[in-house]
Amino acid sequence: MLGFTAAQLQQMGAGFTAQEISQQPAIWQQLAAEFSDQELALRNWLQPLLQQPDLRIIFTGAGTSAYIGQTVVPHLINKLPLAGQRVEAVSTTDLVSHPDLYLCAEVPTLLVSFGRSGNSPESVAALQVVDARVAHSFHLMISCNAQGQLATFAKGKSNCALWLLPDACHDRSFAMTSSFTGMLLATLLLFAPDASAMQQAIALSEQVLRQQEQIRQLAQTSCRRMVFLGAGCLKGIAQEAALKYLELTSGQIGSYFESPLGFRHGPKSLVDGHTQIVVLKSTDRYSQQYDLDLVQELRSDGRALAITVLDVAEWSAPEVGAPEMPDVWTAFPYIVYCQTLAFYKALQLGISPDNPCPGGEVNRVVQGVTIYPLPESLSNSVSHSVTNAMSHAQATTTNSALAAARGNR
Repeated sequence: MLGFTAAQLQQMGAGFTAQEISQQPAIWQQLAAEFSDQELALRNWLQPLLQQPDLRIIFTGAGTSAYIGQTVVPHLINKLPLAGQRVEAVSTTDLVSHPDLYLCAEVPTLLVSFGRSGNSPESVAALQVVDARVAHSFHLMISCNAQGQLATFAKGKSNCALWLLPDACHDRSFAMTSSFTGMLLATLLLFAPDASAMQQAIALSEQVLRQQEQIRQLAQTSCRRMVFLGAGCLKGIAQEAALKYLELTSGQIGSYFESPLGFRHGPKSLVDGHTQIVVLKSTDRYSQQYDLDLVQELRSDGRALAITVLDVAEWSAPEVGAPEMPDVWTAFPYIVYCQTLAFYKALQLGISPDNPCPGGEVNRVVQGVTIYPLPESLSNSVSHSVTNAMSHAQATTTNSALAAARGNR
C-alpha cells in the first residue's frame, strides 16, 4: 500500500491511513452497488420533501464533514426541482453556537448531517437545535457508524432517515479519508447521480494512486508552508486538503486554502521561498482561465518553492481525451492526491499518520465541548407539525423500508 509493505507501515504507525487512502476507488464501487438496495426507500422518503416549494436543505457536519457540504452545494444550487427551494452548507459548529443566525422557524428544513463516527458533540446538538427552532424539520443522516449517536437519534422518528455507509468507510486512523469521499459520493448518488462521471472519477483516482512515487518526491521538498487553491466546488476540496495536510503533519507545517482569484486579495503575501502551492484546476473551460492566470503570475513572481497544478486532463489516456466531468467529480482524484501528499509528508517528518497527535491535543472524535441549553424563548418558539409535509403513516412505512434495506446489506 502506497509503496510500503504491511510490516513497514506498522512500524511507522501508518497502516490504517495507507489502507484507507488506497482502498477508496474500491469502496466507491461497493457503495454505489449497495445503494441500489436502499435507493427506493431513500427516494420514497425524500420525494415528498422535494415537492415542497419552499424547502430549504442544509448540509452540515463539523471539520472535514462540513467540507462535504461546501463541495456539493455549488453543484446542487441549480439542480433542485423547484425555483423557491434553497440549498446551503452550514457547519454544525455554527448551527449550535448561533442558531438564530442560520435557522428560520417557518421555513421547512431538511438537515443532511454527515458524521464518520456520528459521535461529535455538535452532531446531535445540531439535530436538537433544528428541531427546537424549525417548525417543519426533517433529518437525513449519512454516517459510517451504526453505533454512533447520529444513527441512534434516527431510530423511531418519522421525520428522520439514516443511510449507513459500508463499514470500511468508518476510518480507524486519525484523519478522515475514506469516510470523507464515501459520504461525498453518497450525497451525489442521492441528489445528483452521474454514472459516467463517477466511473471517470474512479479511474482517475486509481491512476493517481499509481503516481505514488511522483507524489512522494514532491513531499520530500522541504517547505514551511503549504497552500491549496481551488474555486467553486473545488474550494471545499482545497479546504479539506489544507486540513488533511495540517492534521497529518501535526501542525508542523502551516497550511492554507483559498480560491485562485481570492488569493491575490491579501493571502498571496504569505508566499516565499519556503512555500509550496497546489492548484486544483477546474474542468470548466471558462473558469480554468482564472486558475491558469494565477499559475502564470505565481511562476513569473518566482517566489514560491514549488507550484503544482492538478489537472485531470493530463491524467487521462491520450486516446480517451480530456474527461468531460463537472468539478464536483474531479474532487475525488484531487483529494486522493492531496491525502497521499499529506501522508508522505508526515512520514518525511517522522510523524505517525495514524496518530499524529499522540499527546491528545486533538482527538479523533472531538472532546471537551460543552453543549449549553437553548434559551427558553428559543427552545419553545415553535411547535412541530411534521405531518403537514409528510403523513406519519407514510414516514413510518418508508422508515421501515430503510431499516429493511439496511438489514439486507
